[in-house]
Amino acid sequence: MADINAGKLPVKTIDMELLKKEFFNPSGSLAKVKFGTSGHRGELGKGFCALHAKAIAQAVAKMHKEDGIKGPVLVGGDTRLMSKTVSEICACILAANGIDVILPSIPLPTPVFSMEILLGRACACLNGTASHNPPQDMGLKYNPSNGGPADSSVTSKIEEYANYFMATPSEIKEIGLEEAKQSGLIKEEDVITPYITELAKVIDFDAIKEKGLKAAIHPMGGTSLPFYKAIKEKYKLDNLTIVNETIDPTFYFIPLDHDGKTRMDPSSQYPMKPLIDIVAAGEYDFAGASDPDADRFGCATKEGGLINPNHALCVMAEYLISKNKSNFDKYIGRTLGTTHLLDFIAKSAGVEIDEQNVGFKYFVQGIKDGKYILCGEESAGMSKSGWTTEKDGIFAVLLLLEIMSKNADIAYLYKEITKKYGVSYYTRVDIPTDDETKAKVKSLKATDVASVTEVAGEKVEKVRDTDGIKIYLQNSWFLVRPSGTENIIKFYCESFISEEQMLKIVKEGSAALGIKLS
Repeated sequence: MADINAGKLPVKTIDMELLKKEFFNPSGSLAKVKFGTSGHRGELGKGFCALHAKAIAQAVAKMHKEDGIKGPVLVGGDTRLMSKTVSEICACILAANGIDVILPSIPLPTPVFSMEILLGRACACLNGTASHNPPQDMGLKYNPSNGGPADSSVTSKIEEYANYFMATPSEIKEIGLEEAKQSGLIKEEDVITPYITELAKVIDFDAIKEKGLKAAIHPMGGTSLPFYKAIKEKYKLDNLTIVNETIDPTFYFIPLDHDGKTRMDPSSQYPMKPLIDIVAAGEYDFAGASDPDADRFGCATKEGGLINPNHALCVMAEYLISKNKSNFDKYIGRTLGTTHLLDFIAKSAGVEIDEQNVGFKYFVQGIKDGKYILCGEESAGMSKSGWTTEKDGIFAVLLLLEIMSKNADIAYLYKEITKKYGVSYYTRVDIPTDDETKAKVKSLKATDVASVTEVAGEKVEKVRDTDGIKIYLQNSWFLVRPSGTENIIKFYCESFISEEQMLKIVKEGSAALGIKLS
């Protein structure tokens, strides 16, 4: 992958005015509404424009009326260029359809949408975000009454209705923002206090305060900023410092990622370089970050530098098992591409592993049912039963800080885990591709790879074809699947033998599946 600019600040500014123009008057054929693993996303313009927002909001209004869904819809978004505008558009469309709307004046983290629904203050939400994608992108997510990402039965209906309204915009009902506010259908609520109050039920703030580890927090220009500020004040965490409060839709202050793009990914070493540097210099013991919509986490420590999300999940799993010795159900949930080291941890604790397709929506019901000690994914998302049914980067950062405050450096704790269960050699390769190739990979079935009985000297023990193709070997595994939100194919591999074996599996496994890695 190209990394000429990686770790450096953007070399030129983004043309905000052009993107605004494209949002309202897109050039080229408009993309159809398509919900990936979490919502519809696209570049401002033909990928995501005002009509996309209107059509999705009208589709949600139609679905709510047909299904008899009652209650206010929480509408908001992150700190991106058009998020506030998208939120107001959606609020006005819903109000025009007679639906009550909660429209906060501040940008909202994804887990806060979930919390508001779980607390019964909203029946559903529309969330304007494109997660950690580049600043030119925009998106919309819908969460139903369970507070989590909508499942395919719901998103397919929204897609169908939204694409109909894209083709027949005259059927979209609209009123102006002031008229909607005057009608009483749009109101504002305090969304900070309920969330940070609930946090005290799952985070030991006294331990964090008493230990006093010097902790740096970077909101990465996102929605978590006022929430971290409120947490610091309410729980008197003088040891917690917000090291960058910049809010700018160009995200010019975030170092470029491995491919030279601005991508606010808290699990990547490039955007996280400022935090890695300050813990390496000894200024802080711990540094935590959340992406712009705060559903992903990242952390760096003095001993370990940037902590791999898989490593963090293992440390969190062991800790939560010990913290809840007699008060948890029998599962650790992980997605297909997440480390199998969690399997060893689960087996040792006498609990089960629940392996799900990629997408947090597959954990939602289990979280609500009290099933999970922890559920997580390798792309730095996690939650647990008794908490939000969305990924929560704020909760994850604070939990990691709690763990360090009570135990030791996260890197040290992970090494202790590998001493017990073995070292994991893990990689993920993102391969640029096109829609046709993605469709082919998505359609692969176990029967298509029946002739593959051995890879890199390890026998094939099982094949799963529910989300791409995952091949389980004796002491390793690999997975190939198309991204739900980007034009890339993701190739994952993990071996418990050696790094050399992992690289051999990547080479032979990709060849066996007909995947070109470069």
